[in-house]
Amino acid sequence: MEFLNRSIKLKYFLLLNAFLFCTALGNNYSYNWIVKETNFTRLCSTKKILTINEMFPGPALHVHKGDTLVVNVQNNANYNITLHWHGVKQPRNPWSDGPEYITQCPIKPGANFSYEIIFSSEEGTLWWHAHSDWSRATVHGPIFVYPKAGTTYPFPKPHAEFPVVMDVMEIIQDALATGGEPNQSDALTINGQPGDLYPCSKPGTFKAVVDYGKTYLLRVINAILNEEMFLAVANHTLTVVGMDGAYIKPLETSYIMITPGQTMDVLVTANQFPSHYYLAARAYAGLVYDNTTTTAIFQYNGSYTTPKTPAFPNLPNYTDTDAATNFTTQFKALASKEHPIDVPQSVDKRIIITISINTIACASNSCDGPNNSSLVASLNNISFVSPEIDILQAYYKRLKGVYDTDFPREPPYVFNYTADVVPDDYLTPEINGTKVLVLKHNSSVEIVFQGTNVLASAENHPMHLHGFNFYVVGSGFGNFDNETDPKTYNLVDPPEMNTVGVPKNGWAAIRFKADNPGVWFMHCHLEKHASWGMETVVIVRNGKTEATGLRRPPPYLNPC
Repeated sequence: MEFLNRSIKLKYFLLLNAFLFCTALGNNYSYNWIVKETNFTRLCSTKKILTINEMFPGPALHVHKGDTLVVNVQNNANYNITLHWHGVKQPRNPWSDGPEYITQCPIKPGANFSYEIIFSSEEGTLWWHAHSDWSRATVHGPIFVYPKAGTTYPFPKPHAEFPVVMDVMEIIQDALATGGEPNQSDALTINGQPGDLYPCSKPGTFKAVVDYGKTYLLRVINAILNEEMFLAVANHTLTVVGMDGAYIKPLETSYIMITPGQTMDVLVTANQFPSHYYLAARAYAGLVYDNTTTTAIFQYNGSYTTPKTPAFPNLPNYTDTDAATNFTTQFKALASKEHPIDVPQSVDKRIIITISINTIACASNSCDGPNNSSLVASLNNISFVSPEIDILQAYYKRLKGVYDTDFPREPPYVFNYTADVVPDDYLTPEINGTKVLVLKHNSSVEIVFQGTNVLASAENHPMHLHGFNFYVVGSGFGNFDNETDPKTYNLVDPPEMNTVGVPKNGWAAIRFKADNPGVWFMHCHLEKHASWGMETVVIVRNGKTEATGLRRPPPYLNPC
């Protein structure tokens, strides 16, 4: 059997090499990545962390709109791994989407897998990250999607660009074993560096070196596990021009608020007195995990007296919900002739999904959750359980008993979801299971995510849908009203996203056309919530033609 597996792998790599040779003159590229543990020194000590090619953050991918990449991944670590290409729609190709036990079995230690990454309409900043356990804490990196050759940005071309990848230094996964909250991270970082407000960190602080009068593009990525973040550059105005790989109408602001999983394209003009200025970020409502501030330096070229302390931006307070809301409700799609949008004006199906933090009983009341219970999470009162083989193979091969197709299209219980006190009757999820949502090909879909105050949840929920961009047509606080709230929708120029922050004690409505056949993960991008079961799977049926159906699997798939 081992000989057979080697033979299959060899044939696959020969086919792959032939593909790359034949398309070498086109927009197809190949990369070789190695997963391994690497020693990194931060915060006065040296630790081993999981990395790609010994880099933290990992390698950047630079592509043009419509390109195709092949990334060959060799796992030389002691942990299972998979990789996800966040925001890449992967038309008809969930085989390379990445979430473990959803679209693939993990790449085990010593094994390898080749991902084919198909870019289509995306343009701007995206990112890639591990999608197995909590390994994305250190296994992630940026994706820069440039305009197609012969086209340009819908704004004056910036002089240069800088990645601003917000990370977290090591959160241990003990919480899954104990049933409680995860421990506090060691530090927040920008491009892998905590910044000079942390001990032993000043020499490595990231510096964006700029020339007076020039405009720069900051490619901002929130790769942090569990915190939404405020970010600002002291004394400089930020202009947000894109998010999640799509352009928006330019939005001038003194700060941004970005949820885990989201990306933003931000222009900043170096028009202040030449000096050093802090680019700083800190958590929104993040007191439990990390209430410190990470910094980089926005540093002007030229001759001047270097300040002892750079100017610091006026960041909103950790719990400033008004600041977060005022920022996130201003997004509007660019919706130009060159970058059109296609918002469903009516829908075939409206689905309402409640989002809750729950508890389940522990043996001998031995867990670290409330009242010695274990913390779990749910969508429509179902806490998702990953199967032992991946759902995509089970769907493709029509295997029985792996998942059920009766995910509820409305909450099983109706109550005052956002009341200050929610009865204990709703603490325990109704089902722990693998239930999926099935959609007809090309149907117009609306999903309303309704936050709940079960366990007095104090956080927004960044909900991410693989395989699609969707339009955020509305949001608000309180309980969604099926009669009045749809009248407030923006169906003209709503922002196009792949990750939407559902407001604390509120709701968000999205619309999209189910035109990408396959198996696609949908989950909260707070890692703790996803690991507790705040996730499900969307299966989009095949269309009537081969071109509207799921592609065949690649020659080699990793065994479970």
